[in-house]
Amino acid sequence: MFYGMIHPNADNKLTVRSVFVIGPDKKVKLTITYPAATGRNFDELLRVIASLQLTAYHKVAIPANWNNGDDCVIVPSVSNAQIPDLFPKVHTEIKPYLRLTPQPNLK
Repeated sequence: MFYGMIHPNADNKLTVRSVFVIGPDKKVKLTITYPAATGRNFDELLRVIASLQLTAYHKVAIPANWNNGDDCVIVPSVSNAQIPDLFPKVHTEIKPYLRLTPQPNLK
């Protein structure tokens, strides 16, 4: 019942495959609901959890199909003047609003 986890059309004979990721702040960070006949993509779940952890501590966004170790997008709210302090590794400016940096939590 918590977090609206019981589907309104729940059926005792057929399950709905839902995934909930809840952060340490007790807030729902992600919900995915799959049809009963569709399997879950475990690699995608791990990718999303890694992304949530990374973006919680660094001012980055994660592009689609990102894998651990790939470049991250510097969020637009970070000014160019802030980049050297926040991201001491090199960064690449594709467009003024699209700046990439190596994954910040890797050495």
